[in-house]
Amino acid sequence: MSRSYFGTDGIRGEANKVITPELALKVGQAAGIVFQRGDHRHRVVIGKDTRLSGYMIENALVAGFTSVGMDPLLLGPMPTPAVAMLTHSMRADLGVMISASHNHFQDNGIKLFGPDGYKLSDETEKEIEALLDSDLSSRLAGPTRLGRAKRVEAVHARYIEFAKRTIMGSVELAGLRIVVDCANGAGYKVAPEALWELGAEVFAIGVEPDGFNINRDVGSTAPQALADKVREMRADIGIALDGDADRVIIVDEKGQVVDGDQLMAVIASSWNEEGRLSKPGIVATIMSNLGLERFLESQGLSLIRSAVGDRHVLEEMRAHGYNVGGEQSGHIILSDFGTTGDGLVSALQLLAVLKRSGKPVSELCHCFEPVPQLLKNVRFKSGRPLETEPVKKAIELSREKLGKAGRLVIRPSGTEPVIRVMAEADDAALVATIVDEVCAAVAKAAA
Repeated sequence: MSRSYFGTDGIRGEANKVITPELALKVGQAAGIVFQRGDHRHRVVIGKDTRLSGYMIENALVAGFTSVGMDPLLLGPMPTPAVAMLTHSMRADLGVMISASHNHFQDNGIKLFGPDGYKLSDETEKEIEALLDSDLSSRLAGPTRLGRAKRVEAVHARYIEFAKRTIMGSVELAGLRIVVDCANGAGYKVAPEALWELGAEVFAIGVEPDGFNINRDVGSTAPQALADKVREMRADIGIALDGDADRVIIVDEKGQVVDGDQLMAVIASSWNEEGRLSKPGIVATIMSNLGLERFLESQGLSLIRSAVGDRHVLEEMRAHGYNVGGEQSGHIILSDFGTTGDGLVSALQLLAVLKRSGKPVSELCHCFEPVPQLLKNVRFKSGRPLETEPVKKAIELSREKLGKAGRLVIRPSGTEPVIRVMAEADDAALVATIVDEVCAAVAKAAA
């Protein structure tokens, strides 16, 4: 059975067109039915980011869950990793995050977590999908078994304490000047507060959500505002979260952007020295820079590559026992602390290393020189251009040109009719030529 609703990270689309109240109601009913296991009162934790449509979707989900006898616990705006943590911590049967992550306000989405705090398996998502298109009227709760919703207080303090404990006892942040950009999103309360409580001098931007400005010219996908503020305040470091605070991008004291590859290199190297790596290596995706792989090799560490998406990274980590993984985009998963990417916790790990080392961020976070890398997208209308003989031949010839000194990655987008072509090697001119040749072949086949 192919999946009609769930993508690589839950259900996502334009609010009130794709993500409608009717769909949210059905998701609440279907997921509630699937996760009613046993005779106890079943509970579902629901968090959201700051999009205007969050109110609509939250109320529809509550109606769905209560109609099948589940008790919703409403958290309000909270980071995705906080929802995952609280689902497990509060012994809920299910967790829901209403968010479209780094997308702009007009989109929204529904992410689901099992009682262990992990995202759902493909099999469970298919089970929910099968119910979404069926008549559930016979499975609704009777009048005496309806669910009861309530808002949960003090959840911000619970998450802040959780995040602080990941470095407390080993380091305090006194003396550091930090600019934190919360993308006008889910982390706008908890991130500045946690950094301040740890002793830092904090300057916060992107902390005035109005329902429309999430990720707009702020956050990890638009780090220029953070870079400007770091230079203005002469700060030691800038931290940019995305809309649901599960990813992080760093800006050094000079205003230069540091991506997830460099952040993983710092954490992996530090944890290796301290004996904290569960395996001698980390997991990253096929898009992470070859420079990261070479740096890790110089440290005696391996790089296991997964498909794109933090979900695939986590699957590899769990399958092979790694406790550090992530993506170039800033999704960093530290399984000692959480079950999904956590922008604040990842930033705190870097801050702990920064404080102990005494080095500036520009030096600490320049573990390797990135290998020239180029990514281009080719849009197509229909068909499967990658399966045509001319495209196969172009890919084969390009890989021969690169040899063992570089990489060529070609993959269809999981969300739109686009083929992504990425190449990297020490020779930037060769990289550009190869990407253009493969893109031309794909475009011709797709015409």
